[in-house]
Amino acid sequence: MSGQDQAPLFAALRRWPDVEADNLQAHDSADDLLLDIATTTLADAATLRGEEVAVIGDRYGALTLGLAAAGVTGHRVHTDPLASQLAIDANAQRLGLSDTFRHIQPSADGSLESLGRDLLDGIRLVVMQLPRSLDELRDWARLVATFADDDVTLLAGGRIKHMSRSMNDVLGESFSSVEASLAQRKARVLTASCALRPAPGSPLPGSESYDVGLNRELILTATGGTFGGAKLDPGTRLLLPALVQARTADLAIDLGCGNGTLAAFLAVSRPALKVLACDQSAAAILSTRSTAAANGVADRVSAVRDDALSGQPEGSADLIVLNPPFHMGNTVHAGIALKLFADAGRVLADGGELWCVWNSHLRYRGQLERLVGPTRQVDRDPRFTVTVSRRTRR
Repeated sequence: MSGQDQAPLFAALRRWPDVEADNLQAHDSADDLLLDIATTTLADAATLRGEEVAVIGDRYGALTLGLAAAGVTGHRVHTDPLASQLAIDANAQRLGLSDTFRHIQPSADGSLESLGRDLLDGIRLVVMQLPRSLDELRDWARLVATFADDDVTLLAGGRIKHMSRSMNDVLGESFSSVEASLAQRKARVLTASCALRPAPGSPLPGSESYDVGLNRELILTATGGTFGGAKLDPGTRLLLPALVQARTADLAIDLGCGNGTLAAFLAVSRPALKVLACDQSAAAILSTRSTAAANGVADRVSAVRDDALSGQPEGSADLIVLNPPFHMGNTVHAGIALKLFADAGRVLADGGELWCVWNSHLRYRGQLERLVGPTRQVDRDPRFTVTVSRRTRR
């Protein structure tokens, strides 16, 4: 399938239910180049079947559905954000390509290694959008080398402006051959082959310990795909001591839980509190579960993958905490934060509170007033502002 053949399919793709805007696209030139190289690889390997193909990091279906349109069926697909998974399904239905592939996601009590096994066992071709994080790329390269077929080929593509020589080096830790394609339309594909099987035993997710004030210490853990890794985000550090002022509740929600810092802190500091941690990222859910276990509160922290708070009923929560992202992939965009504010306003009960920390230059207070309710500043430093918004239902 050439770039010209892909054009009608790409034109039909939408980002929904993810944020849609004129400057946010559902595909890019890296998708185009990856499909060109993948379909050529498939054509050259006559014995390679669709069930032996895996797609990692597809955002809205360009790779998954491009392969299906080229006649590849039965391929396994893993995409980290839930919004991307839902968008792929919606685009597949629109294009008449449903049931040509299957999603693989972590089980309720699974690990990164079990996800790798379910996704990659017997796989001979992996087609992947290069992740932003070298740690995430290292995780996936290790998993492919561990669980895929001995002769697996990994095709990893991206926009040149987001690529670095370090990506070749990271792939070289798990593959003895790494080659770069010629650049086309400002995109390039790295081809990794000759997997180097790691020694038995897999490293645990990264973990670090932090003094979070209030005479408390937290152990944070994270897989490579979790934004910020096992670090204490500086905005979160400012928010944590302010939470002693938050209202009492039987259940709190950590919206966009990331590595689980807020969820673990609430559970540790309030021994009777149960916490529901939500994130659309599968990597974040794995990390939050691990962080909760590391701090001895796994019995009171439940981590679920959700598109904002779509799984929670209106007016059902008394306390929500949030450190919203300000980017979507490689694009800085406020749309995701506004979506989270709106859903928090929907889910909060009358008198419920949203405690939020945000980059001060984004000036979110007016949006919080509009989408949640009366908002006051609780703390501020040169970079971040902490606010509490109170839901008032009329």
